[in-house]
Amino acid sequence: MSDPTFPVPFYLQAAEGKRFCVLHAPIQAPSGAWLYVPPFGEEMNKSRRMISLQARALAASGIAVLVMDLHGCGDSEGELRETRWETWHADLRLGLAWLATRFPCPVGLWGLRLGALLVLDFLGRHETPLPCVLWQPVFNGSTFLTQFLRLRVVAEMAPGNRVTTQMLREKLRQGEILEIGGYDLNPALTHALDRVNVAETPPLPLPIQWFELLGPHGLPAPSTQRILESWQARGAHVAFHSFAGEPFWQTQEITDCPDLIVRSTEQMVHALR
Repeated sequence: MSDPTFPVPFYLQAAEGKRFCVLHAPIQAPSGAWLYVPPFGEEMNKSRRMISLQARALAASGIAVLVMDLHGCGDSEGELRETRWETWHADLRLGLAWLATRFPCPVGLWGLRLGALLVLDFLGRHETPLPCVLWQPVFNGSTFLTQFLRLRVVAEMAPGNRVTTQMLREKLRQGEILEIGGYDLNPALTHALDRVNVAETPPLPLPIQWFELLGPHGLPAPSTQRILESWQARGAHVAFHSFAGEPFWQTQEITDCPDLIVRSTEQMVHALR
């Protein structure tokens, strides 16, 4: 019999194929469980080590973590060019249902970057009363999409060849699938992203733990402070935590952030009590 404190990989069957999952669980019955929702593209690959370290720290503290690759991403079945935002919503329902069946304990959602936006959108639209943890969250899908399209702009930059994000958006509006950095974006997914914005609309009054990387001057970014104040003014139950370290989701070399793991473990254990 394998030691359940070690990562246990398996597949969950979904309507559009199988989802690759890794379960991190303590030896004893867990006191709580988190469903991890990953970021998009290379950010998912860059952050795998940090997520594994955090999941193991939680398992050692009596908390289970289910790490799932969404449809069309990572080692899950399906093509990204066929992925829809709604399909990812269904993946969250699938993961939560599996955890509820496997572990009779409180469950929460933990998202990184675009995964955090998906978590917030899911909780708001389905009015699901679950605690959530946000790591370096994206709040505006349209802004995120523009930043991602800029990768194609830079890649095609050459004398006499002028490409803009607006030109790329027009191709998407016309139904074209765009290849950017090895990832195929389809118009349905990008259209949905353009409409998701939680910066001005706080989520349900749920317990939210928000972790954000400190800026170069040791302070949160002004945009972060504006959103935090806006949410709190509208009644959001959010606790903000800043951490020091490298932006591990985008650094060229795989990077750890021990400060984030220590601080998150404490809050994520407490949030499910």
